[in-house]
Amino acid sequence: MSTNTSLALSRFENRNGTSSWRVSGWLHGVRIRKNFKSRDEAAVQKSVLEIRAAQAAAGLRPAVTLLTDHQLREAEGAFHRLEGQPHPLRFYLDYALANYREPQQEKPLGHAVDEYLASKQKEHERDLLSARQLRSIRDEFKALRRHFPSGSVCQLSPTNLIAYLERGNPALKTYNNRRALLSTFCKFAFQKDWISRNPIEKTPHHRIHHRRGSAVTLSANEAGRLMAYLETYDEGAMVPYFALCLFAGIRPSQRDGEIAKLRPEHIRMDTGVILIEPEVSKVRMKRQVTIQPNLAAWLRAYPFKPLKPAYAEYHRERIVQHFTLSHDVMRHTFISMFVARYRSMGEAALQAGNSEGIIRKHYLDIKSPGEAEAFFGILPKRAPARAILSPAEAA
Repeated sequence: MSTNTSLALSRFENRNGTSSWRVSGWLHGVRIRKNFKSRDEAAVQKSVLEIRAAQAAAGLRPAVTLLTDHQLREAEGAFHRLEGQPHPLRFYLDYALANYREPQQEKPLGHAVDEYLASKQKEHERDLLSARQLRSIRDEFKALRRHFPSGSVCQLSPTNLIAYLERGNPALKTYNNRRALLSTFCKFAFQKDWISRNPIEKTPHHRIHHRRGSAVTLSANEAGRLMAYLETYDEGAMVPYFALCLFAGIRPSQRDGEIAKLRPEHIRMDTGVILIEPEVSKVRMKRQVTIQPNLAAWLRAYPFKPLKPAYAEYHRERIVQHFTLSHDVMRHTFISMFVARYRSMGEAALQAGNSEGIIRKHYLDIKSPGEAEAFFGILPKRAPARAILSPAEAA
């Protein structure tokens, strides 16, 4: 029996003397022989059989189904994508139905960012978020909007988020900081049902081995030259700011640091302490800083008045042109000198609002007792230098 497909259309004479048209041949090993009254009917059947033969040769099979043409094409595409997979289509379909949640709405990314920043603004107003943290969040999401100028929140994926986090070839710490800010945003979007899962979970987090050494500080001689210069600068307007940061370790940021929130009533010259209230402290914990005798002299000669942030920042930048001053160098100097003079890490931790572990790791044995005595002996020239004892020393 032949297995080739070969069909022929021919005229056939019946025994009763009539004529008919016959389609005959082989279709994949099956013999075909059908008679039709007209040539047109026979030609149609021959075409149908040839199409069926071509479909069979291409792997296509006719089937009776309730699916539409579009559904059939989708089903065929799904099976093609599953070639080589260990499980059948039904397994993956059951998993998707059990785990996938359709977002309730396609939230535009810009609107989502606005809503998220509004929630962070409320946290700031409730004193749950510092101004510095809020500013960092706003800056990061300005960059996010530039990177994704359109589209919805659903467009955020591990692949494009990794590209965003690695923009500009950042340091590992910068990368981790960006990732942390985006992680909070994605959790917010997930809770709002704008996304079905948190894409940040599929992005890497880098482990960093911290190698922080001793803190950078000023010498007693450098501190003396700085304070002498400040007495001649702008009629001494910046002296209280620098004196409090240098001789009391007040955190120096004029925008959102402790010095920006400090008020004259917090400086108790009668009791010899500076009250750092929770709303002033960076770590939201109350502490008292003892007013050293030389600081008392500076504050009597140059009474403390809060400065406008723009004014303080402008003049601090001008002063930095004459003296190399990093952001926290004055605070680091105070803590190091305090430890050297009093040899008490516990008291230094209380005065500065740090832990004893941080004091031991970064500030111990940086300065000598002699240099510390010289540092706390720096006095103003405006008023006669006279000994002003703190209450504890007087007692």
